[in-house]
Amino acid sequence: MLNNKVLLITGGTGSLGKALTRHILNEYPKIKKLVIYSRDEQKQYKMANEFTSQIYPQLRFLIGDVRDRERLTRAFKDVDFVIHAAAMKHVHLAEYNPSECVKTNVGGAENVIHASLNTSVKKVIALSTDKACAPINLYGATKLTSDKLFVAANNIKGSKEIIFSVVRYGNVMGSNGSVIPFFIEKSKTGKLSITDKNMTRFNIPLSDGVNMVMFALKNAWGGEIFVPKIPSYKIMDVAEAICPDCELEFVGIRPGEKIHEEMITKSDSFFTYDLGSYYTILPNETAWSLDDFLKNFKAKKVKEGFSYSSGKNNEWETPESLRKLINTHVAPISIKK
Repeated sequence: MLNNKVLLITGGTGSLGKALTRHILNEYPKIKKLVIYSRDEQKQYKMANEFTSQIYPQLRFLIGDVRDRERLTRAFKDVDFVIHAAAMKHVHLAEYNPSECVKTNVGGAENVIHASLNTSVKKVIALSTDKACAPINLYGATKLTSDKLFVAANNIKGSKEIIFSVVRYGNVMGSNGSVIPFFIEKSKTGKLSITDKNMTRFNIPLSDGVNMVMFALKNAWGGEIFVPKIPSYKIMDVAEAICPDCELEFVGIRPGEKIHEEMITKSDSFFTYDLGSYYTILPNETAWSLDDFLKNFKAKKVKEGFSYSSGKNNEWETPESLRKLINTHVAPISIKK
């Protein structure tokens, strides 16, 4: 799929971007070029030292901001595929700096679409979040807007052969700023800060997030929002997994936070299909045959009124399973007996 092709990752120095880079370079050694596009020069410097040009001559690093349409368009020249991972993602920071969040998450999405339509890009996979589903915070609202922009971009491409699709998933285990590394660090003090004891979240290991993005890159027809089938965890079980003897301090939910997250609402159920390992939310109208799509993926429509919430999931992590996952995917933790 990627051999002799050029792929660009916006926000490529983030947790998922780095994991995607490692996966792509290992699985597609004949890729023509893999471009990491991001605005943080220090992160690029560190990543370039980890992925040296002597071992990975296909790798390129470009400093740039998705807010800068002209720079983005220049960066997309001769690019075949784009994975759009750049975003301002911290809920409380977005609430405090709303215009900055809008400029990056909405304006940046518009710029990615514009640059793609005006260059040789053939497929764009945009990363979303569970917080884009029935959003109550600005971050979620901007990502929902971004999702809508990418889905609708398929309607304005004209005769150009290009596909825009979206991947939506929950909290990536161990990603920068997420709860698990935060708890691991705080456990050294013997005290953990809990927002609300009833809080739940979806959970996906970084490797599964990579696999899902690659699935979409290979299989997207245009306009889909892909959603994984993943377990949930209770925040109290995360605390138990990491530091069962820690003192717990309940601090209340932060601005814009939910007790439970959703990835598919009841309203979405009218356009949602089960693909096996994933769900997909389709647009009202598609540029391709729905019957052909359903036949190709052996897809089945979900029941009317179906919803997918972290608080009403059929699959749950336990403190024991979380501890095992953390040791495997995040960092070794030891529990004193």
